[in-house]
Amino acid sequence: MQTKSIFITGIGTGVGKSVVSAIVTEALQADYWKPIQAGLDDGTDAATIQQLISNTATQIHKEAYVLKMPASPHIAAAAENKILEINNIQNAMPKTNNPYLIIEGAGGLMVPINHHQFMADVIKALKAPVILVSRNYLGSINHSLLTALVCKQYNLPVVGWVFNDHYLQYEQEIVNWSGFPYIGSITFTEKPNRQFVLEQATKIKERLIELL
Repeated sequence: MQTKSIFITGIGTGVGKSVVSAIVTEALQADYWKPIQAGLDDGTDAATIQQLISNTATQIHKEAYVLKMPASPHIAAAAENKILEINNIQNAMPKTNNPYLIIEGAGGLMVPINHHQFMADVIKALKAPVILVSRNYLGSINHSLLTALVCKQYNLPVVGWVFNDHYLQYEQEIVNWSGFPYIGSITFTEKPNRQFVLEQATKIKERLIELL
């Protein structure tokens, strides 16, 4: 069976990509991979996913790059005299027997990984359909639709939107304007834990599988 890779990106930093990655990983009992980890002050996103999932099928794979500075990957890499290369990321892509591999990005689509390539170029190279994470806040319509526009410019296949947090009711407007499907909405919580992730995973699983 060929593994289906799914890339999770967001409309910006701090929109809940890791929590949504945990929820999607749990829903599909998928493997998980974070190619570029920038920032170690709060631990790694891979460690966070490991703490949040309940199933025993998921395997957490080693990052391609681990950078100490919590900054844009190209800046964090430069601080360590490194240059991030898409070829290295492609070569590091895990080989797994799991039907699904969840890949979590760093920041949004136009986050630079070096001086001429962006996270969108990584997605394109990995040939992975995209789940877009939008956090509801004042201004997120603009950020969400700009993200959708970049997906279209790069011809990235989009599975759909997962919305996080609650601020007014314009999720359906973002879905309609972008033309990308609605997957689900994640209930806001200050401290997500395994029970929360399992509950949210159960809530979106049927719709997620339908769209995949």
